[in-house]
Amino acid sequence: MKASELKRKYIEFFKKKNHKEIPNASLIPENDPTVLFTTAGMHPLVPYLLGQKHPQGKRLVNVQGCLRTGDINEVGDKDHLTFFEMLGNWSLGDYWKKEAIEYSFEFLIKVLKLPKEKLAVSVFKGDKDAPKDQESAEAWLSLGVSQNRITFLGKKDNWWGPAGNTGPCGPCTEIFYWNSKKPAPKKFNNNDKTWVEIGNNVFMEYNKTSSGKYEPLNQKNVDFGGGVERIAMVLQSKKTVFETESFSPIVTKIKKISKPKESQLKSVRIILDHLRSSVFLLSDGIVPSNLDQGYVLRRLIRTAIRHARLLGIQDYLTEQIANEVIKIYEKDYPLLKKKSKIINEELKKEEEKFKKTLNLGLRQFEKLIKNKKITGSEAFTLFSTYGFPLEMTEDLAKEYKIKINKKEFEKEFKKHQELSRTATKGRFSSGLADQSTETKKLHTATHLLHTALRKVLGINLQQKGSNITSERLRFDFSFDRKLTEQEIKKVENLVNKKIQEAVPIKKEEMSPKEAKKQGALGFFEHKYGEKVTVYTIEGFSKEICTGPHVNNTKEIGKLKIIKEESVASGIRRIKAKIGT
Repeated sequence: MKASELKRKYIEFFKKKNHKEIPNASLIPENDPTVLFTTAGMHPLVPYLLGQKHPQGKRLVNVQGCLRTGDINEVGDKDHLTFFEMLGNWSLGDYWKKEAIEYSFEFLIKVLKLPKEKLAVSVFKGDKDAPKDQESAEAWLSLGVSQNRITFLGKKDNWWGPAGNTGPCGPCTEIFYWNSKKPAPKKFNNNDKTWVEIGNNVFMEYNKTSSGKYEPLNQKNVDFGGGVERIAMVLQSKKTVFETESFSPIVTKIKKISKPKESQLKSVRIILDHLRSSVFLLSDGIVPSNLDQGYVLRRLIRTAIRHARLLGIQDYLTEQIANEVIKIYEKDYPLLKKKSKIINEELKKEEEKFKKTLNLGLRQFEKLIKNKKITGSEAFTLFSTYGFPLEMTEDLAKEYKIKINKKEFEKEFKKHQELSRTATKGRFSSGLADQSTETKKLHTATHLLHTALRKVLGINLQQKGSNITSERLRFDFSFDRKLTEQEIKKVENLVNKKIQEAVPIKKEEMSPKEAKKQGALGFFEHKYGEKVTVYTIEGFSKEICTGPHVNNTKEIGKLKIIKEESVASGIRRIKAKIGT
């Protein structure tokens, strides 16, 4: 079964179970300050998981494009990817563990025709914070899954969340498939990599408080996630996701260009994965830069180019691969075709920039070999500053019979990774469920800021991203020059005037067509569900949004713009605080 058929059957199955299909959201979270990207289908649903009523009801389903960089160093093995598609179904305070497990089982066994004897599951074993999840285990047993195929694991494996320090969380039950022609062992061993995880039901039944307590949630939610690429892999009896129809045409193209050895297949997969992810990020309006999402995009493109060099590819590669990706996915993601020109232009621009950097690196390498040695620290500088992977430096060094201190390089590399992790952790530590008063004020202030900017600078200005912590807001928008001091002051005054007017904030549910007709701001090139939530600040702002918001502009206090800067070509950034 092809991935496209798998996705169609999944949506059809859950629609028959009274689920409403919701749209595939942007890879850039609109209302979640805690992450750079949409890493799961539940991200756009956070306010509803916390109790807000969803316009489409209590049962939802979709296929969501996701991007994760946590396992980026694993990319190149059989099934790790940065961009992937996730099947998702949700119960927002409706059905619970038994029904959720029965739905998952029915879909896998009756619709996908996976043999029951090749399935195994893991369940939460319990600890001081929450009891053993006997309810899930009994649901699996009642469906004919043997006791030997059920393993109980701790929080590390069978607990989800909270995404930050506080918020919804709970036990989960993961589903595994024996991906081999050999008979599956009677007893499930989760350390055996032949067992491939194909789905996970998360049961959000607790709220972790700031004091570390786990309190029962008033609204208990079910969140199922299943990787499209992995399920397609097992359905097609392939050993890796790269052998499925979503990847194989691109693998063939890269192999044709480079003629790689068997030992270089990891580079082929990295090129494919990173450029595929880059295409989707570019379609969502991200451009390469040195900050946040733009930095990750730049890293993905440049890592792909480095690996192309390792395969001996000197010609421009990114555009060729991008066109293949667009061909494969344009039916499900029409935005790719629509933005193909921009995607290719940005990739070519970045490839040209990086090739210049690599040439500078070669000059630096030539200086270093005059000393007849290259230290691990110098090899790391070639990597971090000029983009040389260690393998490239080693290959060049071999020609001059020079050895490199790999241990020293690895020490520097680990130090670099730790610094990156710490910086990211610090920036995104507020938690998915940060619905604090300060966050609500700042989020509402972004609506006022967006409209004020459009009034001062013109209606063609568009929001390109936002990030909110409990201390400040950050707002990115399309504009091609630096703002003058007078313009900044004018924007700030407009926002504060509206705050002082104490305007009530009105929340309504309507169709996307009606929202557009009323002049609500929204990403109308993306598809929406049957209904959307619109927030109106009368006489000033109207936007499609999921929250959180204050009830009256007066609650915000006073806005102060603290910085205005460029983050990428044609993209400006404003940072602002609120006070009394």
